[in-house]
Amino acid sequence: MEKIIENKEVYTSKENNEVVLPITQNDNRERKGVEQIIYPIISDGDSIGTIILMSKDQNSKMGETELKIASSAAGFLSSQMEV
Repeated sequence: MEKIIENKEVYTSKENNEVVLPITQNDNRERKGVEQIIYPIISDGDSIGTIILMSKDQNSKMGETELKIASSAAGFLSSQMEV
């Protein structure tokens, strides 16, 4: 995750052979997740965080729409930090 933030990369599990980065754990300490989009929040040229969209549903597939939602959210938060 740190590498993604530092490199200002957009990460999607779909483009990375369905590999989901471990972010959360449940009560049994199992890591869950099927689909994932990680989009950087960039303010004044610096990466200050990420927007993460995750799905646990096996039948759910994230696509261009979810990527655009993450992009819009990151852009909005970035503009709020520059004020």
